[in-house]
Amino acid sequence: MAAVELPAGPGVPHAPTPGTLVLRVPRVGLSTRVQARSVAVTLVVLLAAFLVFAWSLTVGDFPIPLSDVLATLVGRGSEDGDFIIRTLRLPRGLTGLLVGAGFGLAGAIFQRIARNPLASPDIIGINAGAAAAAVFTIVVVSGTSDQVTWGALVGSLATAVAIYLLAYRKGVTGYRLVLVGIGITAMLGSVTSYLLTRAEIYDAQKATVWLTGSLNGRGWEHVRPVTLALVVLVPVAVALARHLRLLEMGDDAARGLGTRVEPVRAALLLTGVALAAVCTASAGPIAFVALVAPQIARRLTGGRTLALLPAAACGALLMTAADLVARRLFAPTELPVGILTAVLGAPYLLYLLARANRVGSGG
Repeated sequence: MAAVELPAGPGVPHAPTPGTLVLRVPRVGLSTRVQARSVAVTLVVLLAAFLVFAWSLTVGDFPIPLSDVLATLVGRGSEDGDFIIRTLRLPRGLTGLLVGAGFGLAGAIFQRIARNPLASPDIIGINAGAAAAAVFTIVVVSGTSDQVTWGALVGSLATAVAIYLLAYRKGVTGYRLVLVGIGITAMLGSVTSYLLTRAEIYDAQKATVWLTGSLNGRGWEHVRPVTLALVVLVPVAVALARHLRLLEMGDDAARGLGTRVEPVRAALLLTGVALAAVCTASAGPIAFVALVAPQIARRLTGGRTLALLPAAACGALLMTAADLVARRLFAPTELPVGILTAVLGAPYLLYLLARANRVGSGG
């Protein structure tokens, strides 16, 4: 009879009987040093993101010194400064921080489940579902801003369910998930293009700006849902991290170690989808943040941890820095942040594809 040899510990045999087949399962726990490095990376990157965020509050058509910004935040600023900071810049900056963190965490979850660096919400169709639903709401329904947000949220969730059902064959493999997602993305992209050709000029312009992904004009109504989503879903992702490490060993090994594979995978996918859906609904389908942030976090942590929280921190830094550069690159003209992330992220996607081709993994 085949035996499974677990890591040494109380009650675990060290020497199998002759003739038994031994499957060695790596330790699930992380060393204190690895955990300390992950925490340190998270804190350092978050500090950098906060510094960029604070800088973004000081620059604009009306530059405001950092001391005046701090005075305004504690209620001691001028009336003009209070309007500029609290009404215009602070909600935009917070939306960028939170949306970037959400995209980074969602991308890390998808890439770990699929065991594929190409698996991110903007590649496998989640963002495309939100985009098609939002454009439909703008063009056909002539919906308000809140209706567009809800439409994008429903569209991304419905798309995720469709992708999961189409990819399910006695389980969901990462390779099939990516392929089905790419097909769904192409189909929904065609739907979006058709809707734009049938739209009035004003509606088409409004839809195009949303499709690009922008933080311009973001208010507190965009901050609140992302904040709520992160407060609820980040602890869920952290709680499921142990099972995610077991899933990376393979479904058979995970089952042997007591993990209910499909329910856990479905819970992780639902967590990632909900994060991506809320972030897309708040800021539009901003490309490549969810793809790049987990890869940066993985390299910073040495690739020996799940790097979920470091990925969220990297996403927050990337989004905040990209928005600041997009605002100031051609000032006073502001670029949508989605343009800059696409310009920077597309070459990285090509690099990932070339690297996968060199090692013969196909991604």
